[in-house]
Amino acid sequence: MRSDRPVGVALVDDHPVVLAGIEYWYTTSGHPITVLAKGHDVAVATSGPGRDADVVVLDLQLSEATPAYRELKQLVAQQRQVIVYTMKDSQDAALTCLDLGAFTYLTKAEGERHLVAATLAAAEGVPYTPPALAGAFGSDTRRGRPVLAPREVDVLLEWFQSESKAMVAQSLGLSVRTVNTYLDRVRIKYANAGRPATTKANLVARAVQDGLVSLDEL
Repeated sequence: MRSDRPVGVALVDDHPVVLAGIEYWYTTSGHPITVLAKGHDVAVATSGPGRDADVVVLDLQLSEATPAYRELKQLVAQQRQVIVYTMKDSQDAALTCLDLGAFTYLTKAEGERHLVAATLAAAEGVPYTPPALAGAFGSDTRRGRPVLAPREVDVLLEWFQSESKAMVAQSLGLSVRTVNTYLDRVRIKYANAGRPATTKANLVARAVQDGLVSLDEL
């Protein structure tokens, strides 16, 4: 993962001290991470300088009433890379956020090191699984897992280990067009199951959740 490219971040949290703390972490991280916008409302990430942020860090509890799933859906619909960063240490909440298209799920107890690393990974589109999320994956017994054909699984797993679809095609003796077809089928199946996976990082997360690949293998 490259860490020398400037990364812009939008912070959405209803606690000013948390916003200030995260910005300080980024400033002192030794990486070129800049907070472009911050505030208590998701609008800071969808208008003004926040629109250009590579990564959005979203607090799941923006109100006492309900988790910010609606705001997460809004950001994902705009194809934003969203790190859910929350006090809520909940397997169900973590898996729900992943199913809605979040890049990853971090508890605030996991702290600076994981947030900075996840931010860099999100900017590069490289999967990142912090400890709490790994535990949620390992105990996920929910329904809604699509049935993938053996060849779809072969292509998916080979793609996780390859730098390009051309390499996948060469390794499996397929054309790039056929590789794209298989991956499109997998994405459609996940979308139909209500678990969209529009990016490679999302597909990796789904594969880990569904036991197609282990974290050790990745």
